[in-house]
Amino acid sequence: MTRDLTPLFEPETLAVVGVSADPGKWGYWFARDAALGAHRRRVYLVGRNGGEVHGMRVYRSLGELPEPPELVVLSVPADGLEEAVDASLAAGARALVAIAAGFAELGEDGAARERALVERVRAAGAALVGPNCLGVVDGAAELQLASTPLPAGPIGFVSQSGNILLEVGMLLEDYGLGFSRAVSIGNQADVDATELVAALGEHEATRVIGVYCEDFLDGRAFVEAARTAGKPVVLMTVGRTEAGSRAARSHTGALTSGRDAIEAACRAAGIHLVDTPRGLVDVAQALLAPHRPRGRRIAVVGDGGGYGALASDLLGGRGVELPVLSERTQAALRELLPATASTGNPVDLAGAGEQDVFSFARSTGVLLDDDGIDAVLFTAYFGGYSTLASELGEPEMAAAGQLAEAMAKSGKPLVVHTMHWSTPPSRALRAAGVPVYRVIESAVDAVAALVADGAAVPPPLSPLPTPVTPLTDGAYDAARTALAAAGVSFGAARTVRSRGEALAAAEELGYPLVLKALGMLHKSDAGGIALGLGDEREVVAAFDEIAARLDPESFSVEVAEDVTVGFELLAGARRDPRFGPVVAVAAGGIHAEVFRDVAVALAPVDDASAEELVRSLGSAPLLLGDRGRPPLDVAAAAQAVAAVSRFAAVHPEVAVVEVNPLLVRREGAVGLDARLHLA
Repeated sequence: MTRDLTPLFEPETLAVVGVSADPGKWGYWFARDAALGAHRRRVYLVGRNGGEVHGMRVYRSLGELPEPPELVVLSVPADGLEEAVDASLAAGARALVAIAAGFAELGEDGAARERALVERVRAAGAALVGPNCLGVVDGAAELQLASTPLPAGPIGFVSQSGNILLEVGMLLEDYGLGFSRAVSIGNQADVDATELVAALGEHEATRVIGVYCEDFLDGRAFVEAARTAGKPVVLMTVGRTEAGSRAARSHTGALTSGRDAIEAACRAAGIHLVDTPRGLVDVAQALLAPHRPRGRRIAVVGDGGGYGALASDLLGGRGVELPVLSERTQAALRELLPATASTGNPVDLAGAGEQDVFSFARSTGVLLDDDGIDAVLFTAYFGGYSTLASELGEPEMAAAGQLAEAMAKSGKPLVVHTMHWSTPPSRALRAAGVPVYRVIESAVDAVAALVADGAAVPPPLSPLPTPVTPLTDGAYDAARTALAAAGVSFGAARTVRSRGEALAAAEELGYPLVLKALGMLHKSDAGGIALGLGDEREVVAAFDEIAARLDPESFSVEVAEDVTVGFELLAGARRDPRFGPVVAVAAGGIHAEVFRDVAVALAPVDDASAEELVRSLGSAPLLLGDRGRPPLDVAAAAQAVAAVSRFAAVHPEVAVVEVNPLLVRREGAVGLDARLHLA
């Protein structure tokens, strides 16, 4: 259960502090919009000059109000916010919205002021939205406090950006949609994205939750709130680039997370990750659809070959299957369509829609009835024929009804793309629960979102274990020792500082050997590794050459492994500032940063989850016996990955840990190199 946020969204009494008669001021806009809901609640305007605004009396202070205001909107400058908060709490406010900027986003002094405000608000049992925010909206309660009236509908939205909230509202309105509730949280000093996602999950009128977040604060709590919301969650965020992270810091003082951590978090919670406001609205519209596909098998049908081919390529790129239709289904289509029609998949109606608009519904119905198809993407000129001849308006509307009926009867999703996305037939489809899009890529994104949303709810995150005694030494030999104790296998090795010690180690370990210069991040790049040393002479030559060129403090002498009989992976983890430890497995060796074949998850993971990560790699066929190669010990590789994840989870002082390469053999997996970076 979350805090009771009823005073924020459905207050019986509302006060706007800082109202103004100047049409260019925030206080004027908030007073105007508050007045729009005066038939739903008692509204009081407060401004130091008194008088009247929008036909309503303006009180000079909160102390003059005839009753306590449940919700207070503070449209005052930053230097007056503390005083206004104190006055609001003294007047009995249960929720406050602070618009002013100039706090945590400016640095530590502003953050300290912000923390002090929150302490006073929480001590009074109230809730604060902001500062540095736009406001709050509740569609059903007719609460419009976001500078611009926004449409009502089934989408709950939480945004750290006011402008993004406004644009999402405008984009939703294009589709005839709007907000159930929307909150601009700004610096989220008190009420944050996690609390609001949980609250929207409990809100009956909210069917899909959208989030624009720059700083997740407690990232794992956010994951759990989204995972258990009971409704689809669509997330847009930043941090893909350093420039984006800088912009977020200057905008809301946000500490952003890396993209890999965010993607891992989204998989752990079943969150739909998008990159743009348009993408968020497109996916949200899709997720309002009443049905979900049972699998990934999609049929494409259209009245032109171009869009059918384009849709097929785009869907294939999203990992969606387009199976060849059964002979039974193709025979049924041939009975309905011209001889020139293509009935494989995609299906091209070859002009049948122009001859008979009802052929759209009949052919789509055949596809929806096919047990081998899980959803249909319909791409056509549909909705546009009535623009060519008004006499076609009624038939198109009737055909839209038949399309909706076919979807309802099948219990499968139907997604429509048409350039005439806003005409009456398209609006009728939307009203019946069929998502309709103007551009093909949006329709493809919708299909992919529906497929993803049909998957099982992810299990809860593994809890973070209690930290163990912190490590104080990140040197190579210490890293190997610590990781070996955690369950990662390594070959025999000795750390040496002189030629004599190197020869003694070689005598003990046996040949062939590897000699490594220690103290460098990328030893191979610096020429600090000598491989396959077969005798004493080669050890001496390699030692002297590397020592003369690099002058390392020490060397590692190690038993050489035959890398030709296995495959090299990278098993690593890093600590994200918000989501904690994140484990990664990738195609490894010296080319790990080139191949970028990587899978990530929030740590720790068990052996089974680690094996799923390994098998998800693009290079996994090389581990599984592709093209006659012997299969390798994937289970052993997974055990090593899981061990690295557990190690990172119990060592919060470790910023980065890597085993690279991790040589996966026919039996077992062995680490050939390791590094630790302490925070």
